[in-house]
Amino acid sequence: METFNVLLWNVEWMNDLFDANGNFRPDNAVPQHASDATVRIRRDHLSGVIREIDPDLVIVVEGPNSDRELKLFFDTDVPGTWVTKLQPTKGSTQLVGCAIRTDRGKFDAANPLKFFDTVNPDQFPEFQPFDIDTEDDGVIERYRFERSPLYVEVRTAGGQAVRFLGLHLKSKGIFDAYEWSKWWEVADANRRKLLAQATQIRLKFLNKYLTDDTTKNIPLLVCGDINDGPGLDASEKRILGSGIERLMGTVWSPNLCLGNALFDHCLSPADQKNLRFEKIYTTSFRDPIFNNTWHKEWIDHVLYSRNRPQPWVTSARVFTEMPDGQKIWDKYKHASDHMPVQVGISL
Repeated sequence: METFNVLLWNVEWMNDLFDANGNFRPDNAVPQHASDATVRIRRDHLSGVIREIDPDLVIVVEGPNSDRELKLFFDTDVPGTWVTKLQPTKGSTQLVGCAIRTDRGKFDAANPLKFFDTVNPDQFPEFQPFDIDTEDDGVIERYRFERSPLYVEVRTAGGQAVRFLGLHLKSKGIFDAYEWSKWWEVADANRRKLLAQATQIRLKFLNKYLTDDTTKNIPLLVCGDINDGPGLDASEKRILGSGIERLMGTVWSPNLCLGNALFDHCLSPADQKNLRFEKIYTTSFRDPIFNNTWHKEWIDHVLYSRNRPQPWVTSARVFTEMPDGQKIWDKYKHASDHMPVQVGISL
């Protein structure tokens, strides 16, 4: 049996670290989205978290703008030898990428990574702008993916394959002041777009992947910043749909449903039975309207296919604390506004 650890992490505006030529900005430069830090501090805190968690593979959300930049960061700031790949998206930043550590002998020495370019409309029409009736009211709306999904196949040293679909779906955050009716209009529109993206992935990609003879037996991890948690929030009750649950699947096709690694490994049997999710959160933020209120949200997920004869996602956790017991927001306060998520893989 072959094992390795996967880290999923929204690293929060990593492209702030690089200049227009793809080089690191000066150490004392102030990142655009972290005015209380410097580029050097952010680099040290990001790499410090990865160094301590010590993963074999990293799925990076809100990554830089180019392969060169992602490669530069891992080669310069993180121990080990890495193969990296970033999914480009024209006109967008905060891209999704991955990095595989190759000096431990866990992955195929010659071809550890196969990249599928989801921007290519001939190969992946499902990830191009699409039309869908999100409210089942006969009105067809057009949507697109702000960041094209990352889709890669990783091959182990023993020749086994596992695929990853890395996602960063529509943010539901509202950071401007609006009159209440306008606020609800924007909130509902954000949820509709998120639900549309999740529906497109489920109906046009996942259902096909899990039934097609060429892929149905290859294990798949669907992971990323989904910007949605379990259950229905106020807006989702209005549109009668949940993005994360749409991705996971429907009870009418149980053989096509995906498991949720954090649900499986981070909740007690009682909390699972009663669907109490409060113990899991991957980000926290101050309420922009009620400023004395902080919210803890579970919006980063690792979903897995059930097409293996035995459990192949063997563990999962959210790093609110580092291995030495220090809170991540104390030790590495300038790393990210999301907590890292790690799962173990056994093939």
